[in-house]
Amino acid sequence: MKNLINFSIAGSLMTMIFLGIVNYTTSPQTAWFIYPCLLLLLWPITLFFMIKKMYKQYSVICSAIIIAFLIIENYLYSPEHLWFIYAIYPIVWWPILMYLDGKAKTLKIALVGFATTIIYYSILNIILSHPYPWAIYPAFLVTWWPLAIYHAQRKTFVAFSVTASMLISIFFITVNIVSTPRVIWAIYPIFVVLWWPLSMYFYVYKRKMYNSTNFTKRI
Repeated sequence: MKNLINFSIAGSLMTMIFLGIVNYTTSPQTAWFIYPCLLLLLWPITLFFMIKKMYKQYSVICSAIIIAFLIIENYLYSPEHLWFIYAIYPIVWWPILMYLDGKAKTLKIALVGFATTIIYYSILNIILSHPYPWAIYPAFLVTWWPLAIYHAQRKTFVAFSVTASMLISIFFITVNIVSTPRVIWAIYPIFVVLWWPLSMYFYVYKRKMYNSTNFTKRI
């Protein structure tokens, strides 16, 4: 295993140097070699931490490398707009969830993540990119986290389909209002989504009827 790690380190360094030379000699105006170098850097790091089974430490190191890469990319090509702050938030959650272990699956952590995500992106929306309320999109996605855990713990799958359909319908209606209020298009995806709770209800109902019928025949 040690030889494999050493080989990955040597191979990564040699390839990085080669790509850097090619980049400098052929197109020095664009630092494109940093993209493959990111993957090459992760090669020996991944091997080392996976062999040592240091998964939590691996999440911290990789998150730091990816965030540093995004900051460098932002500084090189679009320093006038700090777009990296939009991308680093979900990356930070990776080591946080790793260190939480089993607690990461609890409804409490899901609600904390849900609330902090909405607050974080809402603040960015208000301060940096007003007036279009684009924060509704990450808010819609993160709502599924506590919603799915809540119903999965209670095994209320029919109720989940109803609640989820309501969530999707509200989302489409909201997007319709804020984006294209003159064109009522939200009814089309909502019509499709309504088949989810209907199919779940009839599936459960029919199964219960089938089981009760078989039970009656056995008696």
